[in-house]
Amino acid sequence: MRELAILTFVTLDGVMQGPSSPEVDPSGQFTRGGWAADYWEDVMAQVRQEAMAKPYDILFGRKTYELFAAHWPNAGDDNPVAKMMNNATKYVASSTLTTLEWKNSTLLTGDIVSEVSRLKEQDGPLLQIHGSWQLIQTLLAHELIDEFRLWTFPVVVGSGRRLFDQGTALTQLKLVKTAPCVNGAVMSIYRLNQ
Repeated sequence: MRELAILTFVTLDGVMQGPSSPEVDPSGQFTRGGWAADYWEDVMAQVRQEAMAKPYDILFGRKTYELFAAHWPNAGDDNPVAKMMNNATKYVASSTLTTLEWKNSTLLTGDIVSEVSRLKEQDGPLLQIHGSWQLIQTLLAHELIDEFRLWTFPVVVGSGRRLFDQGTALTQLKLVKTAPCVNGAVMSIYRLNQ
């Protein structure tokens, strides 16, 4: 058995859409993308230390996979994050993709809840989701997420896709670790309160 964790950047008002740049995800007429750009350096140093130091497999939705696959294979293995991303096993939930070019990538089709449940039953490293809002909503609805690795930025954007969208079931979490960044962003790691 292995666990599933999400690694997500959110604004103070809970929006996770488009943290890195405006063009990453303008869906729903979202115009405030790039809200995390001024904070990246300090936050990413903490992310590498707290959430990327140990081996893990990655679970992606299609859009996030395409975004990462366009960048990381070209970043060079002298970059430690690129090396980890490129060598990790990547599982991609998609109903539209038929081939995956990024090495070590496996397509998940059909019933994603069953596929992710099957992955969790296997031996192996932690499964970690990066971004992938729609996939997270599906996994939340089916109580498949064991840990929430959140970085909250001191920014309010007002609208956009929220991590905990309307209709999210009541879930009690236990804070297991927290630490601020110098720039005001805060890391909070929560586990299901069982």
